[in-house]
Amino acid sequence: MNYAQKTTLVAIAAVSLLAAACAKKTAKAPPPPATPAPAAAPSHATAPPQSAANTQPAATSPKSKYPDAATRARIDQLLAKIEDAYFDYNQANLRPDAVKALHDDSAELRDILKDYPDYKLSIEGHCDERGSDEYNLALGDRRAQSAKDYLVNVGIPSDQLKVVSYGKQRPVCQEHDEACWQKNRRIHIVAMNQPPQ
Repeated sequence: MNYAQKTTLVAIAAVSLLAAACAKKTAKAPPPPATPAPAAAPSHATAPPQSAANTQPAATSPKSKYPDAATRARIDQLLAKIEDAYFDYNQANLRPDAVKALHDDSAELRDILKDYPDYKLSIEGHCDERGSDEYNLALGDRRAQSAKDYLVNVGIPSDQLKVVSYGKQRPVCQEHDEACWQKNRRIHIVAMNQPPQ
């Protein structure tokens, strides 16, 4: 064996010994200390995948802001029972009989309406035929506002009540006497047009 071959064999042996020594060191080295995970942190690797249905809350559909057909029918019944509130000539303050007319079914109406904030009522103010159109429109507005103030005081939300005046434009009686004029000096409450279902 010549000198070059001996040198090559020694180099191969040295590399082999060095590789074996490194392998032993790596095998004998202790593993790095494990960092404990926080107790509240969820383990994403072990959690089973959730379906889309499981991630949604049970009640995902919001409650309708408009009453269903049965509730609307009950509101219509209550509005039909709430008699028109009548006023004295040239007056906008509620008389005792007008207060009674508004009071009788307003508590149930209030309890229904609070669950449907987008459902609106219109309070119409009316007058008899005497006086100018402008005067009667203003008087009808004051009458409707008096009724609205009363209904708000019993708990019906103000933003669910709209005031409109028709003055002397929509009489319920066409005679030209006090008995007929008294029927025309009134407020009337109706449900406003609601959006299509």
